Amino acid sequence: MYNIGICDDGRNTCDSLEKMISVCAERKHIELEVNIWYAGEKLCEFLKQGGRLDILFLDIQLLELSGIEVGDFIRNRMEDREMMQIIYISGEASYAGRLFKTQPMDFLVKPITQRQIDDSIELAVKLLAKKTAKFEFQNRKEHLYVPYDDILFFESNARKIKLVRSKSADEFYGSMKELEKNLPMNFLKIHQSYIINREHAARYTYETVEMDNGAILMISKTYRRRVRDSLLRGGGSR
Repeated sequence: MYNIGICDDGRNTCDSLEKMISVCAERKHIELEVNIWYAGEKLCEFLKQGGRLDILFLDIQLLELSGIEVGDFIRNRMEDREMMQIIYISGEASYAGRLFKTQPMDFLVKPITQRQIDDSIELAVKLLAKKTAKFEFQNRKEHLYVPYDDILFFESNARKIKLVRSKSADEFYGSMKELEKNLPMNFLKIHQSYIINREHAARYTYETVEMDNGAILMISKTYRRRVRDSLLRGGGSR
């Protein structure tokens, strides 16, 4: 069961989204429940009281508390930086660059189509499923299992690959090329030596990405455009 939220001050938009989400659920055999809020303040109150959402369709241009402020509340005040998949919606494409800090999964411009809803929910469900998946590797004689969600980035050095978490790191032998093929969609190659978990990217510039643990990693020229597009839109393409 997935809990889906819609927060938009337009009742027609909410009704339309709810219908498209129901159509998607029926087509893809996904069990879900939809809740609707017409104001960001009401949604925040729901979350403060322990309410849980897996996927949130969030309008940017709400009447009082903006969608960006709601996103900031979720990621920073509620400290939900990874689990909830936020899909921003807006009548204007110009907002995309302001959304990076709230780590959206996607950004949809109105009018929204059934195909967009289908694609967004399918991707969100895949990402949520992978939150519980684990990366397996061998360190000396030990087989270790680390949740993908705990991994900040991989760094290669000759034949060794370093797996970096917020407060620790492990090393194993392997190739970045083979590693990249088998990682979940939220992992992004930014350099021949680095593959990052974009959900742990705190901020980025044209040439660097700063991770949650303060590590600053270089983006090579080859990957700069791809990195920019992926981090701004929350996409999973590597």
